[in-house]
Amino acid sequence: MLSVTGSHAFDKALELQPVDDTRMRGRTQPDWANMVGPFGGITAAALLHAVELRPDRIGEPLALTVNFAAPIADGEFDISLKAARTNRTNQHWIAELSQDGDIKTTATVVFGIRRDTGSDDESRMPSVPRPEGLEISGPPLPWVGQYDMRFVENPFPAEGSSPSESSRTTLWVRDANQRGLDFAALAAMSDIFYPRVFLRRGGFFPAGTISLTTYFHANGQELESIGGDYVLGSAHANRFSDGYFDQSAHVWSRDGALLASTHQIVYFKG
Repeated sequence: MLSVTGSHAFDKALELQPVDDTRMRGRTQPDWANMVGPFGGITAAALLHAVELRPDRIGEPLALTVNFAAPIADGEFDISLKAARTNRTNQHWIAELSQDGDIKTTATVVFGIRRDTGSDDESRMPSVPRPEGLEISGPPLPWVGQYDMRFVENPFPAEGSSPSESSRTTLWVRDANQRGLDFAALAAMSDIFYPRVFLRRGGFFPAGTISLTTYFHANGQELESIGGDYVLGSAHANRFSDGYFDQSAHVWSRDGALLASTHQIVYFKG
């Protein structure tokens, strides 16, 4: 069984203890606090890791969809898991995160056995400066401090910023303490992009992710070879309308391999 041990803040946030055959219990960590509740990426990582811990799971993560139904309060939470179906090469899981019996987050997780087939990559990493020449920046939120973020374009807008014609943000990112990359860490990093409405409107507006889907293109060996190095992320919105917008993102290794793609729907006010 895969386990997470150590004193690293990320590993601590992923500590889950079995309650019974279908439930695990964890606890929110102040290092991962967001404006309301925990950073969505750490919740996604915990849900994914809960399946990783199951002795009956097969293969590696292929897809993760997380639906943020209600704010998660500080303290303990339970994750319940059900293997909906197991096929020869893929396995489908249903997960629910609850507090005191109240469902806060739901998820579906697909694991699969990767096979040796022909491969190609139509995604192209943009040509950008190396991270070593860029400054570390980011908003003053606890979870942001867990990362080394170096923006190539469009960092978190400062107060009084002008609206932007583009919603695209591109940045290099790695764990602040250079913890090695794995699937749970990649799931969290896939949600590091602040809401695109902040950039388009030029400031903070109430907004929150409702549903987030991440596809894992890299295998575990690829992630292990990256170690604690930077990865490049780029996100943009497609349409803002009727109080909602979506945003798409890609995450590449330094050498240009596509590691993950992600898409989410976000509500906003204003």
